[in-house]
Amino acid sequence: MVAQELFAKNGYHKTKISDIVAEAGVSQGTFYWYFKSKQAVALEIVKSGKEQLLKVIHKGYRTSLGTSGEMVAGSKRLLFDILVFSKENPYFMKLLLVGNSEDESLQKACHQARLDMESAFYDNIKSAIALGMLPSMMDVHMCTAFLMSLIEGTIARWLFGPVDEHSTLLNHTPEELAEKMVKFEFFGLFAE
Repeated sequence: MVAQELFAKNGYHKTKISDIVAEAGVSQGTFYWYFKSKQAVALEIVKSGKEQLLKVIHKGYRTSLGTSGEMVAGSKRLLFDILVFSKENPYFMKLLLVGNSEDESLQKACHQARLDMESAFYDNIKSAIALGMLPSMMDVHMCTAFLMSLIEGTIARWLFGPVDEHSTLLNHTPEELAEKMVKFEFFGLFAE
């Protein structure tokens, strides 16, 4: 969507409706037929992107018992799918993870989207505990927070920087990053 790209590149406040319609090649009347304001289009972008991302996360939901190897492989697949989604939707991910809006409604929508992601991961972990694949004494809230930080931080750095002369993050494919992330998820700093 044109508006999504303009918001991500130029910032929400610097993007005008006239910029959106000019880039999209439509009239302002057409814009107002579908959206009542710039804020309405931005909120729809976040809502739609969040729904798509949650579908990706829910595909990784544990529904049956498996071995620890299958759990690691499933987590790697899920991380890979999230990375591919992020690479295919960089403008949405920039709005979601980096943000560049002083609009309170848009900030709240992005915050809620991240909370909904976290809730989906929480449900995945709880399901794995219920299936006996993870220890029942695990602090699920803490583990979910760590997992979200790993995912958000990796994606934000991978897609948007900052990059210095020592950074190799940008050179990795989604497959390579998923492999490194799942090792870190399950084995921490001793993964290498």
